[in-house]
Amino acid sequence: MKTKILVIEDDTAISELICMNLEAAGYDPVPIYDGEEAETAVLAEKDKREGVPEYALALLDIMLPGKDGFQLMEVMQTAEIPVIYLTAKADVVSKVHGLRAGAEDYIVKPFEVLELLVRIEKVLQRTGRGREIIEIQDVRIDRKEHQVTKGGKPVALKPMEYELLVLLAGNKNVAFSREQLLSQVWGSDYMGETRTVDVHIGRLRKKLDFFDVIRTIPKTGYRLED
Repeated sequence: MKTKILVIEDDTAISELICMNLEAAGYDPVPIYDGEEAETAVLAEKDKREGVPEYALALLDIMLPGKDGFQLMEVMQTAEIPVIYLTAKADVVSKVHGLRAGAEDYIVKPFEVLELLVRIEKVLQRTGRGREIIEIQDVRIDRKEHQVTKGGKPVALKPMEYELLVLLAGNKNVAFSREQLLSQVWGSDYMGETRTVDVHIGRLRKKLDFFDVIRTIPKTGYRLED
């Protein structure tokens, strides 16, 4: 079952762009364009459910018709839905207000889609709602056990190979530049060359027979296609 994410954004073009990229990355986006509609949907889901919330996360604009994003925070917390604010309000006061109110993250528009996807993944993992099992063809990644199998047989991966695979597999069909992969996997302070990425990609392709799965994007980097 795909992870459901609420996309509460009144700008249709932005909402469609976010939803398109979430779908490509393997999520199930649920677009809502009005604050009061969002409150109704969340409360209805809360009343009918048993156990874990249906929505793993809400991407929440602040300036919405009906009720704004700050007003919606209380209902999100009541329903136990983590929130990432997506907003044009870049001032420090609004950011501090949002984070103090309980948001997991605060992203200012315009933003890079890749940055959004990575932050979503981190929030889901931090809140215990991340995808523990990722499957690509006959390869199974068990994030809880930190184990990778192919055709049911364990595959030995070095730490950075594993982290690189998890990043690519967790964001299927998303193109990463070599610099972005270095920053996300090795850290922003890593001083090595982008050649490091190429070497690790080569090892993953060989160990997992992913020659047609991890695609090279000319003059850019790599993308994992499922």
